[in-house]
Amino acid sequence: MAALRTVVQIWRLQRFPKALGSVRFLSSSFKASDITVERSKTLQPKPDPSTLVFGKQFSDHMLTISWSKEDGWATPQIKPFQNLSLHPASSALHYSIELFEGMKAFRGVDGHVRLFRPMLNMERMYRSTERCCLPLFDKVQLLECIRKLVELDQEWVPYSTDASLYIRPTFIGTEPSLGVSRAGHALLYVIVGPVGPYFATGAFNPVSLLADPSYVRAWRGGVGEFKIGGNYGPTIAVQSEAQKQGCQQVLWLYGDQEEITEVGTMNLFIYWTTEAGERELLTPPLDGIILPGVTRQSLLDLARKWNEFRVTERTVTMKELLGALNSGRVLEVFGSGTACVVCPVGSLLYKGQTYKIPTMSNGPDLAKRFHKELTDIQYGRQQSDWTTLVA
Repeated sequence: MAALRTVVQIWRLQRFPKALGSVRFLSSSFKASDITVERSKTLQPKPDPSTLVFGKQFSDHMLTISWSKEDGWATPQIKPFQNLSLHPASSALHYSIELFEGMKAFRGVDGHVRLFRPMLNMERMYRSTERCCLPLFDKVQLLECIRKLVELDQEWVPYSTDASLYIRPTFIGTEPSLGVSRAGHALLYVIVGPVGPYFATGAFNPVSLLADPSYVRAWRGGVGEFKIGGNYGPTIAVQSEAQKQGCQQVLWLYGDQEEITEVGTMNLFIYWTTEAGERELLTPPLDGIILPGVTRQSLLDLARKWNEFRVTERTVTMKELLGALNSGRVLEVFGSGTACVVCPVGSLLYKGQTYKIPTMSNGPDLAKRFHKELTDIQYGRQQSDWTTLVA
């Protein structure tokens, strides 16, 4: 098996030399079986799940795996949660050579802890790593390291079906140089913490959107399809502008045709009746400017399994959406993501005019059905091969 893997790696390197870089980047990886564990001597009290604010509290331990061009991957370490020590010239700080993932662990109704479709996160993180020219890794080994971290800190997974443990794998270039080049030093680390609903309005309350074509989140040929910090930091100013105008999130548009792409940090879905009178669930395609969300893929998989309405991935424009709203064909509009699961949209502010979206007045039957189906799987009320048991 090892010989076969080497042959495949050499073949890929010969075929895709620019994408894969050196043999060292491709073939070397850390192993979960080598992991060392240093337990924290002081454990923090666990918060009441009803008081949780998203992303503000963290567990007792973290995972770190360092890499250098000279020595390759170091031994994975689980150690007490602590600050990082970085050289002031680290490439992540100056040139955004960094990426991250977002995934969750859930405390099931049976008491067991589960991860939800974690290999999809590992595959997306691997693609982001390639794009950032950081050293590649074995996806299965990283997932097993994460599983061991969650297992150690399993008491941080809330005993609640309204909360979960958020997992943030992060990969940064730590090259101590101001040269714009591939990082020769890097650090992969994972932190986890208990979270409640992402939006302050609650788990299933509608949000209002600002659609302003003068702002763009991503563009074709760029990095919109990768989960890197550079896609998020510049959106904060636009999010602030949305709040000034009484909206909670941003509907991102692209190009002269004002293509609808994403909503805030979520993928977007439109459930409507087509001009031909057919029910359709529509979402923008993965064409380079859309992040391939795990929840997005899960909703598409569920809808296609149900086979009750057309499921379409294609470009949709503001003109098309507004025309459907004006003709009363829009049934529901909602966002999807790891943090929020499913989030209904209630209104849209576009060029000074507010458009009411009838998501909530229509149940919202489909959004609620998706939400229930996913959370039933995540919290163990429904058995599924989409979950990975941790403990």
